[in-house]
Amino acid sequence: MNSARIVRLKLKVVPGASNSSIVGWLGDALKVRVVAAPEKGKANKEVLRLLSKALSVQRGELSLVSGLSAPLKILEVSGLSIDEIKSRLDVIMRINS
Repeated sequence: MNSARIVRLKLKVVPGASNSSIVGWLGDALKVRVVAAPEKGKANKEVLRLLSKALSVQRGELSLVSGLSAPLKILEVSGLSIDEIKSRLDVIMRINS
């Protein structure tokens, strides 16, 4: 069953950027820049919005499970395999480069 699949991704989040974007892989972590400030969960919400759009999944399929107040975070993605996630992110990163 596709929805039972859960993948965890490490994120390196840079808040307060000039634009929101998925930068690329930094070691084993995905580097993400967001315009939102790191206050009252604004940056976390922007990360989830950006990644749900990039991965073409509903916001409810994503969950930050660690690092809510830190730049290094763990994101859970439901319903996609790691290969599907990497493929979708690769397309976005090619478009942004």
